[in-house]
Parts: sequence; structure tokens; C-alpha cells
Amino acid sequence: MKIKQIIDILEEMAPLSYAEDFDNVGLLVGNPQQDINGILVCHDALETVIDEALEKNCNLIVCFHPILFSGLKKITGKNYVERAVIKAIRNDIAIYAVHTALDNHKEGVNKIFCEALGLTNTKILLPKTAYIKKLITYAPLHATESIKQALFSAGAGCIGNYDSCSFVSTGTGSFKGNQDSIPNVGKKHQLEHIEESKIEVTYEKHLEHQILQALFDQHPYEEVAYEIYTLENSYQHIGMGMIGELETAMSEKEFLEHVKIRTQTGGIRHSEYLSRPIKRVAVLGGSGSFAIKAAIQQGADAFITADLKYHQFYEAENQILLADIGHFESERYTKNYIVDYLTKKIPNFAIILSSINTNPVNYL
Repeated sequence: MKIKQIIDILEEMAPLSYAEDFDNVGLLVGNPQQDINGILVCHDALETVIDEALEKNCNLIVCFHPILFSGLKKITGKNYVERAVIKAIRNDIAIYAVHTALDNHKEGVNKIFCEALGLTNTKILLPKTAYIKKLITYAPLHATESIKQALFSAGAGCIGNYDSCSFVSTGTGSFKGNQDSIPNVGKKHQLEHIEESKIEVTYEKHLEHQILQALFDQHPYEEVAYEIYTLENSYQHIGMGMIGELETAMSEKEFLEHVKIRTQTGGIRHSEYLSRPIKRVAVLGGSGSFAIKAAIQQGADAFITADLKYHQFYEAENQILLADIGHFESERYTKNYIVDYLTKKIPNFAIILSSINTNPVNYL
């Protein structure tokens, strides 16, 4: 099996188009055509993890955090990033990172976080915007239905819990082919008027290539007229963070004790108690201070995340309980999820969960 085949499986789990613009996801080190002996799944692809991969005969590392996050102008081994990359390249070990591609997935990091805390009725806290696109095309009436079905089969027309969604209107189209044209209707140099359908469908942007290919394959015209727009609509199935509910409300102290046990954190930094029960809970794995206002606006009693700074605790504004449980702890079950996913997809292949604890934070 080659790396490219594993990449296809990983992109089913977490499409790279789901990732944030600032992120660096996908294949970071290695050749897609390289044969794979085994896969090691970890949180951070540190030098010690590269050593573990060598020991366990794994030449592909699938990590959550990208070891290469910003650009490198020199690779001299002067820091932990460069040393890990040098060792990986020297030993033909490929590195693939998922990070915010899995953060933003509805079954990804924050869904795992919610399940660990026992939250139900979950939904995305900050739905992704500018992710839905709209395709408009024009076709002769006799080809309308076949074009629609081809677009639906390629993934267009899905809105929330519905599929095969479209809008069709009719009008009169005009065209005149030049000397090099091969018109499907009419003749060269002759102005034609024909009754046509205007077909409108929406789609997720990562499906654009296959949807356009379906359109071109099915459309009868030599030149296919089409328009693409990026919509401002938020997409409820992709985005940062989640919000859900506890089965039974807890006191603030009981809730934080519950969180501490479930996430195995060494400590929790939290805002002032508000002396009210916790029922509705928002979560965001990793650095989530940017979602405090969203958690308040959606009526969360508590918001669990990581990397909160001193002044950000003031943003609770006596409306919500903020809790910082640690960056690693808020994402700790992610690598287990990746192992389970890959094992189901390729059950007869060596997929190993790293035994290295890469959490750089220790508690006294």
C-alpha cells in the first residue's frame, strides 16, 4: 500500500478543505508514491516519536498537530522541529497532519470532546462561513433532468438533512457559433434562440472539481455556460467548537470535578463561580478563547477550552463559567479516534497508537 492510498482515506475522515487558512495540514514530509510498512498515530510528531516509528517499523506517522507549522528557511537541527524533520527525512518516514481539518469536522475533535464529557444534543458552536458554493448553469430542456442527477451524484444539492436540492427556472437563451464551433443545436454563424433551463445547486467547496467534471461530462453543449458564487451562509455541519447538554445538571464544583476526571487533566483554571447549575456546555479543543462570546450568546452555562490568558477570564462577565483544562487534555482522545478510524478502513494493516506522551506541560 502506498501513502497516496492512505491520504485518500484520511481525507475521507477529515477533508483538507475543512482546515483553517492559517493551518498547515496534509502530507508534510514524504513522497505520496512511497510504499508503507506501518502507520504510527500520535499527537505531536516529535523526535522521540520518530524514534518510536523506527523501532516499530512504521514509515508513516499520522499526527494531530503539524510539526511544520510556519515556514523554514534553514534546516540545521537547531530546534526540536528541525531535528524531527531531519530524522524523518533521513529515515524515509513520512508525516501527515490533520489538525483543524479534524477540528472542524462534525464527528471530529469537539464531538469526541463532547462524548468524553457525556454531552448530548450537540451542534457546532461556530459554523464555518464562506464554505458553501453555488453553481448556476444553463441547459436545453431535454437535458435538464440528466444534468441535475449527475450533479446530485457528485455531491451537489445537499443542504443540512436534505439532498437532491435544486431550483430550476426556464427562459430563452441565445448563441451564435463561429467558424470553429461545433454546435449541438443550430448551425455555425447563425443566431439561435432556444428555450433553456437555469439550474441552481449548492455544494461544499471541496467537492467543486468532481461536480464540475460531472457537469461537463453530462452537458450536451460544446461550451458549457456556468457561474460559481461563494455564499455567506454558515454551514451547520462544519466549524469550530460544539455545544451540548448534560443529562443531569450539576453544581459548578461537581461539574469541574467531572471534567477533571474525564479529561485526566492535572489541573483546571476557571473563572469565578456563579452559584448556578451547569446544564448547557460549550467546548472547543485547543486554543478557544475566540469562542467565548459565541458560547455566551448560545446560552452555555460553561465553556471548556484551553490556553486562556489572564484577561480573557474577565470575558466571562458573570454570565458563564470559563474553564481552561490544558491544550493537550482538551484533545487527548483524538489520536485514539484516528486509530479506530484507520483500523476500520484497513483492518489488515499495521496501525499503531503511539505510546509517547508528547504533552509538554507538567503539573506539580
